[in-house]
Amino acid sequence: MKMRRTPWWQYVVAIVLGTLCGATLVKATEHSAYTLIGAPWLVSLLLAMLGTLVFVMSWQVHKYVKGEFKAMNMDRAVNTLLLAKSLGVAGAALAGWYGGQLIMSLGHLEAEFYSDAALECGVATVICLIDMVIGIVGEHWCQLPPKDGPEHPKTKEAERRRGLAPAAGTPAGAATGTAGTTAGAAERSRSTHGPKTRKRSV
Repeated sequence: MKMRRTPWWQYVVAIVLGTLCGATLVKATEHSAYTLIGAPWLVSLLLAMLGTLVFVMSWQVHKYVKGEFKAMNMDRAVNTLLLAKSLGVAGAALAGWYGGQLIMSLGHLEAEFYSDAALECGVATVICLIDMVIGIVGEHWCQLPPKDGPEHPKTKEAERRRGLAPAAGTPAGAATGTAGTTAGAAERSRSTHGPKTRKRSV
């Protein structure tokens, strides 16, 4: 299965859209009794753990691609690549989401609620940016190196060696087969044209 690298503009679009949504949320709930501003510390912790997990899994796939690991489940490698791609885009969107809330909360830091929300959003934004970087790097680590084309010197040399291997074994095999055929013919000749015995008449 062939996957394309995530284009850079998708990260930019995700950050911009997330920022607009986060800023709109703060503005819409500015005079409301109910608000969704802020990021619970548990959310930041889970995002950090998710980034760490994807980093470790991507590093293991990178070791396999380099040949340092002899075997790996291909389903696991593909799932790691998908996780890295998803983490990169999701990290960008969430960084914009919490960053937009942070920007809009800076004008209300005198209020304790907005001060706490700004601190939470600041920490969450940094973690999401790190997750985005981990996703981008992890996606790069999970990419297989391009194969050499048929005109590449290494490919030609490998083909030449594979072609010489059967040819090198042909003379010995031919000599063995010829010797066996000659011996068999000589044996049949002796049995057919051996000395004949004359019958003596009494």
